[in-house]
Amino acid sequence: MLTDLGLDELWEYRSSYVRPDDFDSFWDSTLAEARSLPLQVEAVPVATPLRTLDVYDVTFSGFGGDRIRAWLRTPKGEIGLPAVVQYHGYGSNRGSAVENLTWASAGFAHLQVEVRDQRGGAGFMTRGIADRSTYFYRRVFTDAVRAVDAVRALGFSKVFVIGNSQGGGIALAAAGLVPDLAAVHVQAPFLCDFRRALNVCGRPPYTELTTYIAENRRSDIFPTLSCFDGVGFAARAVAPAWFSVGLMDDIVPPSTVFGAYHAYAGPRQIQIWEHSAHEAGGSDDLDIALDAFRSRLELR
Repeated sequence: MLTDLGLDELWEYRSSYVRPDDFDSFWDSTLAEARSLPLQVEAVPVATPLRTLDVYDVTFSGFGGDRIRAWLRTPKGEIGLPAVVQYHGYGSNRGSAVENLTWASAGFAHLQVEVRDQRGGAGFMTRGIADRSTYFYRRVFTDAVRAVDAVRALGFSKVFVIGNSQGGGIALAAAGLVPDLAAVHVQAPFLCDFRRALNVCGRPPYTELTTYIAENRRSDIFPTLSCFDGVGFAARAVAPAWFSVGLMDDIVPPSTVFGAYHAYAGPRQIQIWEHSAHEAGGSDDLDIALDAFRSRLELR
């Protein structure tokens, strides 16, 4: 069943989000601070049974110089490839070295980034939320940008970003903070249009925020959240973007995806899956992303 607005209403919907006046300066100073520290990229070869791919255990310095981990997978022996940087869903992790082989098998360098501290568990939505300078996602989004810096430091200049759910929200943030990405694909992007999400969504992780408001009798978290809203990053993003949404999604309300989509400043397309939930198009979205990214390479 539909969990949000009907399709006609979604096409008309526009987010009420208002970007803070100092949104740009906040993020400019945050990234300048992060980039003032050495990136210190390390890529250690990993022995695997894979015959056609090379795998590396990558570490680099993210927010505050904290060491962030990622897998880098490449077609065996190839250099100078286009790169795909991927961010994962809420409470997940980068998996094993021999998982998620599609992008490298398709001829891309694939950097699969692990979100700091998120090897399972919950509670990240409210961590440090009393102040935007201490909010958890300030660190995560900075790490996402530094991941792009890291893959470029390893010699891959054309960079695409992708993600599902939380990973989609992180990819949108990266698109808004890195002006020269090749393209973006976001599947059911989380962390968008927070006020709308909290009004219509009764499932975790958004309920971490509504529970926090109720238990602490305070609703003053929105000034913090406004600095981390995917709608605000979408309005800064210029790389071609492909969105995907399932209209039966009860975890990421479809209207919040459309809120970011309609605000997106660059060329954009959206794939609508009318009878899908949070999985959106699943592997069909992967086919769309592969074709989209290949089309961008052919244009260059």
